[in-house]
Amino acid sequence: MILECADNGGALDLRLKMNRSIGLMVIIGGACVVIIGLLIYSGALSWFGRLPGDIRYEGEHTRVYIPIVSSLLLSLVLSLLFYLLRRFF
Repeated sequence: MILECADNGGALDLRLKMNRSIGLMVIIGGACVVIIGLLIYSGALSWFGRLPGDIRYEGEHTRVYIPIVSSLLLSLVLSLLFYLLRRFF
């Protein structure tokens, strides 16, 4: 029995392009995680979490920490990053 395949060259090409772009995004994301990890390890981000507006309370037996401004800054940076990724990819 001979099986004949339909010509799906266009669909196959589209799938290869999608796989390449997903692979590229995974590589870029991994590189960003490594860079952020190196910055944290080296102490370059030691100011993060101690910004004015972050609430810190230390009692005798209690510590409460609410990073409001740090969370807003992180949200702004991630929103800008995802906007740029959607715009250019």
